[in-house]
Formats: sequence, C-alpha cells, structure tokens
Amino acid sequence: MSAASDAFVSLVGSDPVWQALAGGVVIAAFNLAGALGILVWRNPSERALDGALGFAAGVMLAASFTSLILPGIEAGGLVPVLVGLALGAFLLDRADRWVPHVHVLVTGRPRADASQPGEEAPDGSRLDDAGRLSGVLLFIVAITLHNMPEGLAVGVGFGSGRLAEALPLMLAIGIQNVPEGLAVAIAARNAGLGSRFYAMVTGLRAGLVEVPLAVLGAWAVVVAAPLLPYAMGFAAGAMLYVISDEIIPESHARGYERVATLGTMAGLMVMLTLDVALG
Repeated sequence: MSAASDAFVSLVGSDPVWQALAGGVVIAAFNLAGALGILVWRNPSERALDGALGFAAGVMLAASFTSLILPGIEAGGLVPVLVGLALGAFLLDRADRWVPHVHVLVTGRPRADASQPGEEAPDGSRLDDAGRLSGVLLFIVAITLHNMPEGLAVGVGFGSGRLAEALPLMLAIGIQNVPEGLAVAIAARNAGLGSRFYAMVTGLRAGLVEVPLAVLGAWAVVVAAPLLPYAMGFAAGAMLYVISDEIIPESHARGYERVATLGTMAGLMVMLTLDVALG
C-alpha cells in the first residue's frame, strides 16, 4: 500500500463505507471550490471555460478506464463489466429523456441553435427572462442528475477495497468537479440568481447528491460482493455517457475545439500521472 493510501486509512479508517463517505465529502468540496471560484474569476472567457471542460473530460475518461473498467475486468471478467457499461449508458439516456438537458451556455449566451430572451424560439414563440431562468434551472437539474454516477463511482471504488484505484478516482472526479461547479455558478449568475448565493447552493446541491450516493455505492458492493464488476461497469458507463453526450459537445460548441481537445489531452495525462503516483 502506498504512502497516500496509508495516510488515508490513518485519517478515515479501514471501513469501506466510511472511506466512501469521506470520498463523497472530498468530491463535493471540489465542486464547492469551483463554484466559489466565481467570486474571484468573475468573467472567464469562453476559450478558458472550454479548455477547462475539455480538461475535465480527459480526467474522467482516463479514470473510467484505469479506476473502473480495468479493475472491474480483473475482478469479475469482461462480460459483467460490459453488462454494467450498457446499463449505465442506458440509465443516463433515459434520464436525459426524463429531464431534457437545456444547453444554456455558462457565459449566458445560448448556442447557435438556441434563442435569446425576447427573440424567436424555433417554434416561433418568444423567450422572456422567465423562460431563460427556467432553462437555466433545467440546466442545473440536469447537471445534478449527471453528478449521480460520479458519487456512485467513488463509492464503488472504495467499496471494492482497492485503495490504489479508489484514491486516484476520487481525485479525478474531484478535479473535474471544479470547472463543472464554476460553469453552473456562472450560468446561474447570468440568469440573475446572484453569484454568492448560488455558489453556496451549488456546493450544497453537489453534497446532497454525491455524498449519499458514494455511501450507497460502497455499501452495495460490500453487502453484495459479486456485484462489484457490474457496479464498476455501470459507473464507468454512466460517466462515459456524460463525457460523450454533454461535456465534449458543450466544450466544442463555441469555436474553441482545439483548446478543448488540448485540455482533454492534458486531463488524460494528469489522471494517468495521478494513477501511477498513487498506485
């Protein structure tokens, strides 16, 4: 066990459920840190935000494989992981239909396929400020929904008892939560909700979703150990769906695809470095 794992056990203990609780608190704290960033970085450029979102995608992409898919295959074989992957992607696809994701740009300016308040929507109607606020709130609900697999992934990682994979996964999800928290806070600020107020709400929202799901994921794996490869595949499938369906398209929507791609490569390298250093 590495020095990082030893230090974590000495602080939290060896119970996987308690470790998952601590991991959930850590990733929620990263989300809060990103949201609080709006207090000091009030007007980030679209270029910088797209690079940050690309970085988050790279971190999550690497973590999906190094901390979930490959350990899952090692624990239970390929088929259970593939089943879990399919179920995770299917659930997120259904979730997108239950809560359609409205692409309100974090800068407050809709993409080319959206409409500004007071302008005509595709159906010929006009969007007012209330409609814009509703869109942002729907955006926030969708992001909250997509935080669920992140909390679950952390819980499954600790529930597996593999600290060498669980700690890099926790840090990876925490790191990608920073630009996500900032993006949601900026979207809310531009809808008129107030930066300080929504920075706090964003952190609370992340904690309410990610912390209990981390505990649930660890508890489920501990109680039903044969579910481990399925659970790892499920968490990875849900994360990969979010990367492909949400983060990458959002980071490529404003003409800064190259910056977003370079950010993705940087995120991959950072995550691989963490995985080797902590493993």
